[in-house]
Amino acid sequence: MKKYEIMYIIKPDLESDVIKAQIERLTNIFGNYVSTVLEHKEMGLKDLAYEIEHYKKGYYVWQLVEASTDAIFEFNRVIRITEDVIRFIVVKEGE
Repeated sequence: MKKYEIMYIIKPDLESDVIKAQIERLTNIFGNYVSTVLEHKEMGLKDLAYEIEHYKKGYYVWQLVEASTDAIFEFNRVIRITEDVIRFIVVKEGE
């Protein structure tokens, strides 16, 4: 398993319980694939560098995970179809 840094931005107009549910749903993907979330930081609502889908703010979440390629593949698949996430990036640590 390799380490990956993940950051994603959730739409700012959602209620806090919906945001927490989305974060939990995305984090649980790694548990289903015997992977580990080493660090998790919710940076909260921040200004975007540029407007995305008419949003000027977003709820930022950063994670450091040790995951298999299957877990990363599934995370990418799920996050792409999640309408509440406006941007995301997954980077292998050290690259």
